[in-house]
Amino acid sequence: MRKIRVLLAEKQIAFEFVEDNVWSPETKVPPHNPIGKVPTLILDEGDALYDSRVIAEYLDALPGAQFIPIPIHERVRVRCDEALGDGITDAGVAIFLERKREAARQDPAWIARQSGKVRSGLAALSKALAANPLDARRITLGDIACGCALFWLEFRLPEFRWREDPVLDAWARTLEARASFSSTRPPTS
Repeated sequence: MRKIRVLLAEKQIAFEFVEDNVWSPETKVPPHNPIGKVPTLILDEGDALYDSRVIAEYLDALPGAQFIPIPIHERVRVRCDEALGDGITDAGVAIFLERKREAARQDPAWIARQSGKVRSGLAALSKALAANPLDARRITLGDIACGCALFWLEFRLPEFRWREDPVLDAWARTLEARASFSSTRPPTS
């Protein structure tokens, strides 16, 4: 969800952010998104878009800066980076949700498998960034997705301690300096 908020901020598109707990019986999401997930973007005309990749594709096509390049080899690279960030986040969310179950019902093997995905994803990101550092003037949707993944881990699963990797830490500090990331930071409490 933050990925879309960052993209909206980068493109300077005004929007109304509505926080909704999709686990609550009072959620307002299902009439707009049949799978009941966020993010869901409701357009001015009333149509709804859902899934962050679909919403990002739509937003990128709007006037303003582009975060998904047109040339196919660059586009595919950015979409792979986006998939890496989304995959790290998905594995982290799986851990977070599994830990919400009562202790006797938690599956340590499942948590270990998802933890391995997070660690592998972080190592791949660090390696890629070491070979090709972020251009602070021009970020892509892949940078946004990976940055959001790191900051989500730091907020919800700090035991991954990715800041100990100097490549990831330096890259994250560059992203944190951007208004789009600082304005979408989750509350500390």
